[in-house]
Amino acid sequence: MAKNDQINQRILQELTRDGRISNLELAERVGLSPSACLRRVQELERSGVITGYRAVLDRQKLGVGFATYIGVGLGEHTKDAQEAFERAMQSAPEVVECHNITGTIEYLLRVECADLPSYKRFHTDILGTSPYVTGITTYVVMGSPKDLRA
Repeated sequence: MAKNDQINQRILQELTRDGRISNLELAERVGLSPSACLRRVQELERSGVITGYRAVLDRQKLGVGFATYIGVGLGEHTKDAQEAFERAMQSAPEVVECHNITGTIEYLLRVECADLPSYKRFHTDILGTSPYVTGITTYVVMGSPKDLRA
């Protein structure tokens, strides 16, 4: 496993900010030679600390103008009920995050749609037809002053 020292933390911080940064620029920013920096990045990848690189998309330009977080309660707390719900969420393209959580509800979803009518279709046709869903609470995202998801 890669060591978790200050230099690796700085490497991870820079790569999180810009995954396409050149090794030369990254090395300069963290104070290493390019070869030492490359070895550290490769070790972070090999050890599984870095699991991949992604493009950050402008959701508005892709026609996604409506985002919500949804709290979902299930009527049954069985493994079968959870697996069925999770399968349904996996196949719903509007669901970009699905978290099994603790508390008064079982799941927290992040759903992204074009607009309110498309969200209503998702709410009615996907969540509304799930046999285990007994509670839905929707929180509409009005703005995201900080969003570090890649």
